[in-house]
Amino acid sequence: MAESAENSRTRLLTATIDLVRANGYAATRVDDVCAAAGVTKGSFFHHFASKEDLAIAAAGHWDDRASRLFAQAPYLSLPEALDRLLGYVAFRKELLAGDIREWSCYAGTTIQEVHETYPAIRDACAESITHHVAMLRAMIDDVLREHPVADMRAESLAIHIQAVLQGAFIMAKAKQGVAAARDSVDHLYRYVELLFGRSTTARKRKKPAT
Repeated sequence: MAESAENSRTRLLTATIDLVRANGYAATRVDDVCAAAGVTKGSFFHHFASKEDLAIAAAGHWDDRASRLFAQAPYLSLPEALDRLLGYVAFRKELLAGDIREWSCYAGTTIQEVHETYPAIRDACAESITHHVAMLRAMIDDVLREHPVADMRAESLAIHIQAVLQGAFIMAKAKQGVAAARDSVDHLYRYVELLFGRSTTARKRKKPAT
């Protein structure tokens, strides 16, 4: 019985993430979430006191999902810190597959809509983004130990990378296509290369020693 209850809670959280990414918070009704999750409204209120409570819990679920995804990402096995950071950016581009609602960010999408009207939801979503920035900061700290850059703070660059990615999601929505997001990530990749003194183009043009 406990497993069934936990499963229904997880389905509600997953349905919320999917529906909010597709339609926004305001347009996502509790009835819609229940229908998508395949549970009754009574089951919903067994787990959550309100739609706001659900959205806050969904932010935590989103954070857990993202943490597991990136903890298992292939770039983590690369031996050099800069290759891992560049691998992270390349991995973000790989994730841009399918419909926009399938790869856009629940936390970022929700914050854009509720940052003034639902501060508790905003803060829960911001915590998810903050956790991801902390992961990035640790990766960048490793890079800076091998490739020092004057006056560069790992925290600042981590926030910039996250800002570019969130902006890429917005541009994809504005253009109703993935191309703008992919182009933005490509520019980000080149920026990181140049920032740390590595240029793919330069390496390709460099003649082998004779």
